[in-house]
Amino acid sequence: MIAVLVIITTLVIIFFIVFQKRKNKLLLEKIEQQRAFEKEMILVQTEAQEQTLKNIGWELHDNVGQLLSFASMQLSILKMQVADDVKDKFRDTTEALSNGLKEVRALSKTLNNDVILNIGFEKSITNELDRLRRMKFTSAELKTIGNKVDFKDRKHEIIVFRILQEFLSNSVKYSEAKNLNITLNYQPNQIIISANDDGKGFDTDTIEKVLDL
Repeated sequence: MIAVLVIITTLVIIFFIVFQKRKNKLLLEKIEQQRAFEKEMILVQTEAQEQTLKNIGWELHDNVGQLLSFASMQLSILKMQVADDVKDKFRDTTEALSNGLKEVRALSKTLNNDVILNIGFEKSITNELDRLRRMKFTSAELKTIGNKVDFKDRKHEIIVFRILQEFLSNSVKYSEAKNLNITLNYQPNQIIISANDDGKGFDTDTIEKVLDL
């Protein structure tokens, strides 16, 4: 009788252990599936955002750019038909329109990830800084340290550039900065990026209070 109880108890314990292992395995598989799903959703969202930016870039370059080019040509033609005392105003307007066209085309390139991948990470940053320098900043400089290391995944190149682009956009909108500096410090297996401006910044104590709420 005791032997039977021992056998039954042993079988119950073995069954419980097997059941727990099976349960844990199913839970781990479910967690992995959830992580894979979330990763895939992030990838889809990123690709959708990049496609949207690309479409906007095309629209700016092809449609808006063509309209501005046509308007500039029309102004140039009209300038030859007006009185001398208003030609200066036409010239100023034509120059402003030409500069606007140049900025639209420059902006369209930064929105198109194909262009970014084609000209490269550093050149894309340089173009963006050049555009901002023409718009507002006294200086906007890119500094590189060490030997250049390429991104292993070109998608990461786009993501990092978009992060820098967001920083630059915030500097334009909020910081009232006059000078921008971006440093790319290349290490053997990584790249350390620092970006700073001389703007007014924000009160960290205020941010902490908001987070506490």
